[in-house]
Amino acid sequence: MSTPNQDGHKPEKQGANGAAGFEQSDVRIRGVIVFLTAMAVFIAVAGLVAYGVGKVINARLNKEDGPPSKWTKSVDVRQLGNMPSNPALQNKMAGMTQNFPTPRVQTDDGSEDISELHAREQLLLDNYSWVDPAQGKVRLPIGRAMALIAERGLPVVSPAKTAPPMTGDKVPAVPLPLTGGFAPTAYEQAQAETAKPY
Repeated sequence: MSTPNQDGHKPEKQGANGAAGFEQSDVRIRGVIVFLTAMAVFIAVAGLVAYGVGKVINARLNKEDGPPSKWTKSVDVRQLGNMPSNPALQNKMAGMTQNFPTPRVQTDDGSEDISELHAREQLLLDNYSWVDPAQGKVRLPIGRAMALIAERGLPVVSPAKTAPPMTGDKVPAVPLPLTGGFAPTAYEQAQAETAKPY
């Protein structure tokens, strides 16, 4: 007969190869009961703490809101029933959902918008157009405007009188622009390449 170990278990009977091949002792129920009891106590204490914190927060919110009045009481809207259908309102809502207001989400990566913008700019730069027909002001094509400036020169404007800079101040210098102005994007260049007849 085998004697129990220090933890109260009987040693396993060993077979010829040194192992029994199965568990010969039962689960200790006392450890499971202690764990379940501790977990139940923890859940109860956590629930009580959460309930108390909620009560404190609600009391503070009610104190900040002030006493109840006719503006703060809740109204049961179910008593009003369903509102009657209005065909005109339904048509208006359908139109609003079909034509979503701006700003809308772009459906492309922006290249088409930039291409359209540059096409409008190019139309203004390359053609005559009215600025103000009443005063007879016309917008010239850029090529014609440059030819007129080269022929006649720019008007001379007398320099503005400025006060001398104060002690420690410097006269501001305006840097030259980095680009010559309008330049087509890579998307526009690719479109122009595909549009060229070969």
